[in-house]
Amino acid sequence: MPYLKVYVNKYWKGFFTAVFFVTIEAVCDLMQPTIMSKIVDKGVANKSLNYVVYMGGVMLLITALGALAASIRNVISSNVSQKFGAEMRSDLFKKIQSLSFENIDKFESASLVTRLTNDVTQVQNFVNGLMRIFVKAPLVGLGSIIMAARLNFRLSIILFIVVPIVAVLIYTNMKFAYPYFVKMQKTLDNVNSAMREYLSGVRVVKAFNRFDYEVEKFQIKNDEFTKTSTTAMKVTSVFTPAVALVVNFGIVMVLWIGGINVNRGSMHVGEIIAFTNYMTQILFSLMMVTNVFTMFVRAKASSRRIGEVFLEENSMANGKEITTFFQKGTIDFEHVFFSYNKDKEPVLKDISFNIGKGETVGIIGSTGSGKSTLVNLIPRFYDITSGTIKIDGVDIKKLDFKYLRDKVAVVPQKALLFSGTIMENMKWGNENATFEEVKEASKAAMAHDFIERLSEGYEVKIGQGGVNLSGGQKQRVSIARALLKRSEILILDDSTSAVDTDTEVQIRERLKKYSKDLTCILIAQRITSIMGTDKIIVLDNGEIKGIGKHEQLLENCKIYKDIFLSQVGKEMM
Repeated sequence: MPYLKVYVNKYWKGFFTAVFFVTIEAVCDLMQPTIMSKIVDKGVANKSLNYVVYMGGVMLLITALGALAASIRNVISSNVSQKFGAEMRSDLFKKIQSLSFENIDKFESASLVTRLTNDVTQVQNFVNGLMRIFVKAPLVGLGSIIMAARLNFRLSIILFIVVPIVAVLIYTNMKFAYPYFVKMQKTLDNVNSAMREYLSGVRVVKAFNRFDYEVEKFQIKNDEFTKTSTTAMKVTSVFTPAVALVVNFGIVMVLWIGGINVNRGSMHVGEIIAFTNYMTQILFSLMMVTNVFTMFVRAKASSRRIGEVFLEENSMANGKEITTFFQKGTIDFEHVFFSYNKDKEPVLKDISFNIGKGETVGIIGSTGSGKSTLVNLIPRFYDITSGTIKIDGVDIKKLDFKYLRDKVAVVPQKALLFSGTIMENMKWGNENATFEEVKEASKAAMAHDFIERLSEGYEVKIGQGGVNLSGGQKQRVSIARALLKRSEILILDDSTSAVDTDTEVQIRERLKKYSKDLTCILIAQRITSIMGTDKIIVLDNGEIKGIGKHEQLLENCKIYKDIFLSQVGKEMM
């Protein structure tokens, strides 16, 4: 994976330092059976206690050296793998943040969460294991074959039969298991998606008493994940005992042939003991290699999923221009077309209008007419299909993202607050704002009074999404947060739908006083919310059906007149 080169270049020194100590540990392990054979064949056979004690001391010294190397290797490998995982997770998060909505829409939210957590953990664990047992296992295995061959070449022929059989088993394991682990990660995405959907809509579930339905829906996803995981584990579990069987068969052959040769006097007992120990080490190594490839298969699947995000090319090129001649928020749409999918009919068709400095413009239309889509194009949440959008005469595609979005404050249709205090949420708009500035913005948004009535005022803790505030309270805090940003352009996307009419009127009046030169775009479902604006844009099915003041549209725009009569009529009944 190309994206891994960055981490290889950064952590290769720590990696190979850990491998160096693993090598020392492996060499120490390989020396012990040979020393044991000498103790038996020379010390015990010749009844030389001094030789036994001397070689026993050498074995203890080598064991201590191996233990010290293992401890240092553990510290280094843990440090490297943890830093590697943390950096990859951070880089992946930054990459996701840098992508446009069009790119992010290609991945499900639950899938991105899984890639950030479980997939990164799989790769991190593999790297950690690579510096520990995964390098040691082949070193010990290969070393055991060499040491066994040096002891008795004829007996080592058994190894040259056993090892190729095991290699075929490991290759087959990897080939068959990989597709199952890829599928397993995808089914884990589905489990996370079902859980995320339930948690975000838990109030609706309770209100409609749909617990049984949600449990059943989650159970289906969970069963699918369990079934896929079980199948993957079954496939890999078949090969582990197969490897053990082949190696143990080799050990039996060594004992049988070795016993015959000892009786004939052509071999020593110590050689048989050492050979058996090497065969045991080979068994351990091959079992570890099997686990290595199992983890490699999972890490490969996860690495590929992470790579899909890293390799995703941002569909929106960042502009380089930072203008110094801003006219405080004029907006021009020139024959704009937009489609979420290039192969489908445009959502917005030939949109052209202009908004002057300090104007307040209302946008109204039926549900699905493209109101929110239109305003999302101004801060370049999406790129237009064709046409031009200009702010103060400059094409927004030429402007730097950060600079452009600093000039635009958006209050989305769904008020979203983050876990923390109200003050912390407010300062999302301006982290350097003083308390007086926060209070001033709150008063303009009609939020100050209800905040003051809370137990801890602006320092009251709110849950994620503002769960302990009402819909209207969350909208007012969101508006105050946007006002505190002091941007030249303010977009309110139906952001007063949850407040009563009187409060909405007061918010509009205070907004005019708070920032009289502010260019403001109001999206509303209630016609009373936009009747007093400088200009009203009527949208229907992605097309502009009328532009003008309230009185003009009543005379010239049938759609607007129908909306007015239906809504005002209802209020007067």
